[in-house]
Amino acid sequence: MKGPVVLSVASEVFPLAKTGGLADVAGALPPALAAEGVAVRTLLPGYPVVLAALPTADAVHAWPALHGGPARLLAARAGELDLFVLDAPHLFDRSGNPYTGPDGKEWPDNGLRFGALARVAAEVGRGLVPAFAPDIVHAHDWQAGLAPAYLHYGPGPRPRTVMTVHNLAFQGQFPAALLAPLGLPAHAFTMEGVEYYGTIGFLKAGLALADRITTVSPRYAMEIRTPDFGMGLDGLLRARAGALSGILNGIDTAYWDPATDRHLAATYDARSVDRRAANKAALRQRFGLDGKADAPVFGVVSRLTWQKGIDVLVEAIPDLLAQGAQLALVGTGEAPIEAGLRAAAAAHPGRVGVLVGFDEGAAHLVQGGADALLVPSRFEPCGLTQLCALRYGTVPVVARVGGLADTVIDANEMALVASAGNGLQFAPVTREALALTLERAVALWRDRPTWARLQQHGMAADVGWRRPARQYAALFRALAAEAGA
Repeated sequence: MKGPVVLSVASEVFPLAKTGGLADVAGALPPALAAEGVAVRTLLPGYPVVLAALPTADAVHAWPALHGGPARLLAARAGELDLFVLDAPHLFDRSGNPYTGPDGKEWPDNGLRFGALARVAAEVGRGLVPAFAPDIVHAHDWQAGLAPAYLHYGPGPRPRTVMTVHNLAFQGQFPAALLAPLGLPAHAFTMEGVEYYGTIGFLKAGLALADRITTVSPRYAMEIRTPDFGMGLDGLLRARAGALSGILNGIDTAYWDPATDRHLAATYDARSVDRRAANKAALRQRFGLDGKADAPVFGVVSRLTWQKGIDVLVEAIPDLLAQGAQLALVGTGEAPIEAGLRAAAAAHPGRVGVLVGFDEGAAHLVQGGADALLVPSRFEPCGLTQLCALRYGTVPVVARVGGLADTVIDANEMALVASAGNGLQFAPVTREALALTLERAVALWRDRPTWARLQQHGMAADVGWRRPARQYAALFRALAAEAGA
């Protein structure tokens, strides 16, 4: 039986363009769905890096004027991905971060830029390209959030829609004056439509108007219906609880594979975990850590932001060092947090190593060489870094929130007896709670047989895309069946 056809709409897709986990998901899910009989084509903006990565592309449609300038829709293939690329130079021919300019501030025309992406998604959904007729339009995050709105308010039959929230904190709010330039009807500007506290809410529109809503872990799907985690949208999400579900993310287990990872000093698998010692030595050398000390190394691969709890980690560095441990951190983010980490590294040479910036090789080396991985997030829709840590035998130490709580089984007494623990959880996200858990982690590390069992449990965990892809495929099939009923 032929499966449903899906148009996926995302502002970034790995390996073509990436700033975070959204790109990883948007790049890995389509091939996983293909194995489930679901055909996916992905629409993304034509940033310079995207266009440069396409060996060939065919123009399948052109607009003389799309939100301020001419544009083309290109059809292409990159690796395992079938693509539509919106080539609109006036909107996307900008180097660097897709969302911000050289000054670090959001581009002032982001509403028009990503409104165009969503508008084109709706046009493709309604048959703009005769050879491609999607049953479902799958919108990712606020940048694609208007796609369900354009389809809802447009004429005639439409495909079904799914809105996936990767992080509710980023919502895409723009002035009400953009309603006409975006091509939305006046009657769309209501509480039931795109209006959100007097603005146009891109994510809010998708949450209100999509046929189904998913987010990236079951626990986060529950959390966002509460005031503490709902970011002002909890009321809407409670009202739409019947359409909301959480599907846990996976990782690309071919790319994240310690047995073949070219970034490691030594490759290994669950039968040769002792080979990680060479990676720990390489990690210490890379981060300037004392290589003679018999000490656990805690790694961090993260955006350096309040959400990720890195400010709490900075406060807790003295507690970590008091346990005789070392820290190796790679990431970039908020200037005050970066400054605090640099100061800690300067104050504790050989014990704290910090690499501020994005470095893929260093990230892999942390996963393959650190003893434990710290993820002290205040909220975390899913998290991918802890999934990589499990795969690499790096014991995750995580806050008990969102997808972190869904994927890491705390090594408490009963979990150890049941041979189920694969990491450590803590709550709340405070220095005191983190310090106590660091103490517990170091004690477990010194109990080498127990630590080895935690590593084995983690490496045996199913962190790939096969199981999530089945859940997405079931959702898409159900929606397609509803449309045909």
